[in-house]
Parts: sequence; structure tokens; C-alpha cells
Amino acid sequence: MYKNVVKRVIDIVASLFGMLLLSWLYLLIALAVFIDDPGPIFFTQKRVGQGKTFFSMHKFRSMKMATPHDTPTHLLKKPEQYITRVGGWLRKSSLDELPQIWDIFIGNMSIVGPRPALWNQEDLIAERDKYGANDVRPGLTGWAQINGRDELEIAEKARLDGEYVRILKRGGIDAFLMDAKCFFRTFISVARHDGVVEGGTGTLKEAK
Repeated sequence: MYKNVVKRVIDIVASLFGMLLLSWLYLLIALAVFIDDPGPIFFTQKRVGQGKTFFSMHKFRSMKMATPHDTPTHLLKKPEQYITRVGGWLRKSSLDELPQIWDIFIGNMSIVGPRPALWNQEDLIAERDKYGANDVRPGLTGWAQINGRDELEIAEKARLDGEYVRILKRGGIDAFLMDAKCFFRTFISVARHDGVVEGGTGTLKEAK
């Protein structure tokens, strides 16, 4: 009941309210992005959604127009060279993620869930398969995001996603409290910039 109905109702109501409440901030960020580096305001990437189907995830553009598309930041050589001045602030504050409220509203994402992998992050997708973490709607924030974020190795990130999915599938008050914990602790993590690492790990440790 919670996973399939209540959680989706919360997503719709909260995302609609969020877009209305933050419309002024959207406008200010859009102007700053364009003035700093003229070009599209929004950046879209093909991401892995529920059931490993693909969808276009939206962000405020934080990187220069010349940046290779659909390449994870950790695979870029010296990723900081591609980040705009405004983009660096947006990424550090996580405000570049705000357009995903629309993705939540239309049903491609949820407020809380495993962060959607890029379509070509085969290592992360494979690890999540072990825990059933590809079977649920991805989220704006999640259990892994408040427990390390970019600092986490992929195996650990997938394990934490699996813990979240196990509790979500249990349903009831436990699932609701887990979502609430992830949501409210996200504000603390963002304020502290916890786990924000440009070009963060994102790869499995090599076997020794």
C-alpha cells in the first residue's frame, strides 16, 4: 500500500508544491547559468529508471558547453576544468538537482530512492541487481546519499541502496519512517556538503 500508492501520492503533492514554492529560485538560477556560460539552462541525461528502463533526467547545467555528454564526472580527466563558476556553486549546494522535482511529478523519479545511474554505468547497475535496487523508482535523494554520497565505492553504494529497498518493500510505518529519515537528513548533508567529491569514486575497487 505504502510503496505503490501512498508514496506516489506524497511525491505528486510534494513536487507540485515544491515547483510552485521555488519558482522564483528557478528563475534566478536560470539567469545565472545563462549569464555565466550562454547556452541551454537545463541539462538532460539518459538515466536508468525503474525496471532498468531509460528516462531523461533534468538538472540545471553546471558544466561548460564543451563538456563530453553522457560521461560520468568521475570518468572525466580533471573534471573541475569543465565546471562553470556558477556550476561549482550549484553542485556544492546541490541546487543543480532542483529540476528533478519535475521528474518526480511526472513519475520518472521519487523523492526518496536509489540515485538513478547513467545508462552506461554498467558496474553500478550490475551491483544494484544483486539487491533488487533497480526494481524501484529512483530518487532525488536516498539512503546512500546521506551515508557518503560521492565518497562511496560502488559496491558500498549498491549495498546501501539494497538496505533501503528491503525496508521499502516491507512497507508500512517502517518504510515511511525510512523515507522521512532520508528526506530530512538530506538537508543536513547538503548544508555540510557531506560526501561531495568532484570526480568521486564511482568505481569498484580493483581486486588485489
